[in-house]
Amino acid sequence: MALPLDILRDVRIAVVSDVHGNLAALEAVVADLRLMAPDLVLQAGDAAVLGAHPAETVDRLRELAWPALVGNTDQMLWEPAARAEQEQRAPRLGSWLAVLFDVLGPWAAERLGDEQVAWLRSQPEERHIAGVRLVHASPGDLWRAPMPEAADAELAAAYGGAEAAVAVYGHIHRPFVRELPGLSVANCGSVGLPWDGDPRAAYALVDDGRPAIRRVEYDLERSRRDLAASGFPLPAWLEAVQREARFTRPQPSTG
Repeated sequence: MALPLDILRDVRIAVVSDVHGNLAALEAVVADLRLMAPDLVLQAGDAAVLGAHPAETVDRLRELAWPALVGNTDQMLWEPAARAEQEQRAPRLGSWLAVLFDVLGPWAAERLGDEQVAWLRSQPEERHIAGVRLVHASPGDLWRAPMPEAADAELAAAYGGAEAAVAVYGHIHRPFVRELPGLSVANCGSVGLPWDGDPRAAYALVDDGRPAIRRVEYDLERSRRDLAASGFPLPAWLEAVQREARFTRPQPSTG
């Protein structure tokens, strides 16, 4: 059962998500969190895959000891069968799923140790803390979530009914806040890979029961150098996505 909703008046909660192996962006957000000084920081999944430093990012998150969730690109490291299910659900995403499961996932997996993967695997899919309901994408689904343009009814159906005043999710890399009757819904955006046209890292801060989005500049040039030095399989593509903050779909044969 969720904690009493009035506890939100007494705590400030930050939610970070979708770091995606971008250590430069993570460290910039950590520095900003020191300034904002929330009472609690939560991490909503997708820690390692899709960036230059999967292992180092997982190690840093374990060191920070933020209560965390598992995300879809975390889960794909140990559940390759998820590919067939997602291809069936979304045939138009076939080429992107091929890149994820054939290129980016295996590259990250080669750099992650058993202990790091076990830590990712040990995280739950949902948390309820201090009146906040936290999921990676949608309750019971790590791969699909409403977009910022979703109707109020869709958001309420997805995130309501859980004795929580605030629901926060990640996954779509496009932050927003929507006030519904009796429920605030926020997407915290992505720390490591924004897709909303703003290359700054994003996270959510719930203060006095009201979620807001914070943006944090980070060193894109450092991230570019990290990609080049790491042997990341699609460096030019990812550098462009990070710089432009827009998702584009590489082809499986790229690089």
